[in-house]
Amino acid sequence: MEIVIKLSQFLLSLSLLIILHELGHFIPAKLFKTRVEKFYLFFDVKYSLLKKKIGETEYGIGWLPLGGYVKISGMIDESMDKEQMALPPQAWEFRSKKTWQRLVIMLGGVTVNFILAFVIYIGMTYVYGDLYVKNSELKDGIAVTSKVGESVGFKTGDKIVSVDGKQITYFDKVPNAILYAKTVEISRDGQQQTIQMPEDFFGKLVDGERRPFMSLRIPFVVGKVADSSVNKNILMPKDVIKSLDGKATKYTDEVLAITKTSPDKTLSAVVLRDEKNITLNLKTNAKGQLGVFAAMADDKSLEKMGYYKFTKYQYSFLESIPIGITKGKEQVVEYGRNLKAIFTPKTGAYSGVGGFYAIFNVFQPEWNWYEFWRITAVLSIMLGVVNLLPIPALDGGHVMFLLYEMISGKKPSDKFMEKAQIVGFVILIALVLFANGNDVFRAIFRK
Repeated sequence: MEIVIKLSQFLLSLSLLIILHELGHFIPAKLFKTRVEKFYLFFDVKYSLLKKKIGETEYGIGWLPLGGYVKISGMIDESMDKEQMALPPQAWEFRSKKTWQRLVIMLGGVTVNFILAFVIYIGMTYVYGDLYVKNSELKDGIAVTSKVGESVGFKTGDKIVSVDGKQITYFDKVPNAILYAKTVEISRDGQQQTIQMPEDFFGKLVDGERRPFMSLRIPFVVGKVADSSVNKNILMPKDVIKSLDGKATKYTDEVLAITKTSPDKTLSAVVLRDEKNITLNLKTNAKGQLGVFAAMADDKSLEKMGYYKFTKYQYSFLESIPIGITKGKEQVVEYGRNLKAIFTPKTGAYSGVGGFYAIFNVFQPEWNWYEFWRITAVLSIMLGVVNLLPIPALDGGHVMFLLYEMISGKKPSDKFMEKAQIVGFVILIALVLFANGNDVFRAIFRK
């Protein structure tokens, strides 16, 4: 069932992004009286799943979910329709339109992508508000949640003092700030230390366990108890393990440290259940596990149990507009930095590039509208930025040649455009194969 939910979210998000991107080309093309021959969601290689011609345009759904397209008459694109281009230009063709009109048509798709992302951020700000926890609230420090974080020197219990000399008020901003940092000041056991961040930290992170490298320290809250669990009928969902083997276990990492070193044992435990402390004898299996899935405690539960005090901001619709726009700008800048890191070999970030499987895995196994819209906004920005790359076959390539035409007053020949399109298509296919090849490599060799 989980894979169905993930797949549904993936296809819904992808379809929304593709349709709106192509509408960004379609609408200005129609406004400038340019004929649009096809409007497709997904690619219709050889055949279509659905199609219907309305007026001069065929609308359809292809079977290959790798994107979508609009076929505009008189334009050298991936269709490589040389027969049409060999005929004299017609008034309703793309090549007959003024340069600025062609530029607007080509920029329409990415413009819609950015607008969509900003609209989503504004809507999320209005509906959900913002929830922060101050860095000063982490009295017992952070939880290091990946081997990549440990490999550069972080330890569970560290307190983040500053990043590149700057103090950060909210913990939520700390992980992203560390991604490109040179130094991180920490407090460990009352002693201040400096961690020198490796230049390839971002590359190691995206190529590693693909999860946050640090988080809040939270209590061990029981989620689902497996049928095969050694603690079936002993532990119940929502139980909180307060102590184990006579030792206080305020945090999940403390519970795991004890169970890991106590395989095949029975341990006395104090468990919080229905707001009452009860004593249980818990068992561990041969791997030093309790046989349960941990659950995430929400902010209200963490506040009630005295772990953290959260700062909640709720905004009016008008207040949400500038805040949502600021969030969108920050995400554009963040993705731009990520892209720069990917194209800088010494960062090693290129090895973490993922394809469609990586995008699919970003979605949650349970339906969560907040996460769905957050991921869709990020993907919309990614699609916009990538499409602006000056590669023939992408919107950015067409824009590059149109700007050249506007500045020089000379239009590149159709033969040159055809060759450029082929080169761009080869580059694009190579990038797609590389990204999806990384997915396959990770699936086989890095389980």
